[in-house]
Amino acid sequence: MKKGKTISLFYLIMVSSALVVSIRNLPTIAATGMQMIFFGIVASLVFFIPGALVSAELATGWPEMGGIAVWVKEAFGKKWGLVASWLQWTYMIISVIAMLYFIASSLAFVFDPKLASNRTYLMITELIFIWVFTLLNLKGLKISKMVSTIGFLAGVVIPAVLIITLSIIYLIQGNPIQMDMSLTAKNLFPNFKQISTIVLLVGFMRAFAGIEVSAAHANNVENPQRNYPIALFIVVIFGLVVNILGSMSVSIVIPEKELSLSAGVMDAFKVFFNKFGFNLTILLPILGLLVAAGQTGGFSAWLISPVKGLLKIGSEGELPPFFQKVNKNGVPKNLMITQAIVISIIGTFFLIFAGSINIAFWISVALSMLIYVTMYFLMFLSALYLRYKKPHVKRKFKVPGKNIGIWIVCMLGMIAMVLSFIIAFFPPIEFPPQHKNMYYAILIVGITIIFVLPFIINAFKKPSWKLKQVKK
Repeated sequence: MKKGKTISLFYLIMVSSALVVSIRNLPTIAATGMQMIFFGIVASLVFFIPGALVSAELATGWPEMGGIAVWVKEAFGKKWGLVASWLQWTYMIISVIAMLYFIASSLAFVFDPKLASNRTYLMITELIFIWVFTLLNLKGLKISKMVSTIGFLAGVVIPAVLIITLSIIYLIQGNPIQMDMSLTAKNLFPNFKQISTIVLLVGFMRAFAGIEVSAAHANNVENPQRNYPIALFIVVIFGLVVNILGSMSVSIVIPEKELSLSAGVMDAFKVFFNKFGFNLTILLPILGLLVAAGQTGGFSAWLISPVKGLLKIGSEGELPPFFQKVNKNGVPKNLMITQAIVISIIGTFFLIFAGSINIAFWISVALSMLIYVTMYFLMFLSALYLRYKKPHVKRKFKVPGKNIGIWIVCMLGMIAMVLSFIIAFFPPIEFPPQHKNMYYAILIVGITIIFVLPFIINAFKKPSWKLKQVKK
């Protein structure tokens, strides 16, 4: 086999983990208390695992640059390929805003923790990161891959292991716990009559979003029928351990009412260090850098990945020539610059008008999930349709159970996506009542614009848009 054409089991696990596992989501999950166990299991069974299995089959059947844009196009045509790619791209734009808030809040602990709630500081830091990493990504994938790899190892694995270890020591010493850890039905399961409680499931699903990106490598995986299920199982377990144990570590020291969705992880580290003494607080700036580095790696990877799918479908005549141009490094420069402008505007808007940092954070989470569950619905529907429309296309990996298996997996996924879409419109019970109208307005206006735009673009497309990519 040619060099560079094979991905080992270990590398597949690393790639999948880097895309999915993050400590950024720990404060959001921590807000659910002991119910995080229930939400974690449900999110895995109806979203994480089905999404991974389906995307693995599609990636091995159509191993081309573009991922979901290619899969949906093969099933329903170019227009819907554009819609799917557009949804993945706009999800990235909204979701990285929450990522940027987290990076800025973590870096605040390097200088002054009070900056984590300072809007001016958050805005300036956000803009700096957007434009610096946009310019770096214009240099090509080499730098982006290096940043992502270092970021995951230094900024996800180390802080996750440390915060879980500190929480265990904290509990062994008999220190006071800020969360109710009783194993009662009321404490372990949400009140299904209150949708404002169930809405916290959205935070879990967001924590697992992105698993389909690693499936783009499935065609180059050694023995995919064996290795892909093993890798997925390990990533699911790793993701659940980090998200649940890491979130519990935050919950036991930070009261729910004082929980910051953007700075909660660093606040927890601060409590641990103050409790254990020995001047451990001097480590806070170092941890702030590590945590920020971890999110920076993910941020850099997300900036360059979805835009490639948009370029793929756009180069087939679905986008104006201006957005099809690539530079000498093969990067869609005009799309990248446009992307940076849009992220800058939306991120600044949220900070100015959202009312508080937590409100801005949750709105970005809810809006991004409305977009992504729609994209996943198209992915599940495409997988089911292609199993019948193009059964002779060779797939190195298939969803187990033949046609019955893919029906079960896809229907489970699609039903979960529809329910998640509805649930995301309801703010959590902790959301300030005076800001609920603004919450609904931003979500409805935002999702309407995002859904309508690709159809408008398609309606006005011209034959002249289909051309060879032009380098500067």
